[in-house]
Amino acid sequence: MAYTIVVGNKNYSTWPLRAWVLLKELNVPFEEYVAPLNDLSPGKNLRDPWINITPTRKFPLLIVSSNGATALTGDRLIVWDSLAIAETVYKSYPAVWPADSRARAFARSAAAEMHSGFSALRDTCNNIVGLRIKLHSTDNAFAADLARLSALIKQGLTSFGGPFLAGPTFTAADAMYCPVAFRFQTYGISVADADVNAYFDWLRNLTSMQEWEQGALAEPYRIQKYEDEARQVGVVVSDLRKA
Repeated sequence: MAYTIVVGNKNYSTWPLRAWVLLKELNVPFEEYVAPLNDLSPGKNLRDPWINITPTRKFPLLIVSSNGATALTGDRLIVWDSLAIAETVYKSYPAVWPADSRARAFARSAAAEMHSGFSALRDTCNNIVGLRIKLHSTDNAFAADLARLSALIKQGLTSFGGPFLAGPTFTAADAMYCPVAFRFQTYGISVADADVNAYFDWLRNLTSMQEWEQGALAEPYRIQKYEDEARQVGVVVSDLRKA
């Protein structure tokens, strides 16, 4: 059985990061392809041939190949959506979720909440790994999201002892919150609870997260919509991208 994961732009993508970092942290062997959007070369479709494989035309995309198949031909299992990818990998790598039943229930709940919630945080703070932005202002919905986020992280750390969200090892729950760690860094966000801020520092210092960040900074691709939206909510203090 062979895994192939297709991700979008590392500078902007959040859902691909969640799937990618989970596989990295669990030492799951996989082949990686980047299928970016790029407004600098609008006539060149850099997403072929992957875009026609995923039914949503979005990434991440996990391709599980067996019986001599390749990522593009033969007997393949096609999985899209980060949570679906986590559950698929769980069959062969049970460390995706905590072994303890209470920790596992919390981890799954926390992952699902991130999957469906925190819309004010997402809408205000587009993910752009390579920028540092000072926000103009935030609203009550944004503050409510930060309060809930802080309470959830604190609950996990307190209940299961840390340093990860549901105990001593990285799980899919942590993967779901990795993009938030980058958002905190990009927009200079912090919360009142030092333990919660330290948790996001811990995530950013993971070798896998640093590898993703370096890939993001090296990308030459740009999506103008996201660049413009970031500048609407704040002032760009610095651009760390190398290309």
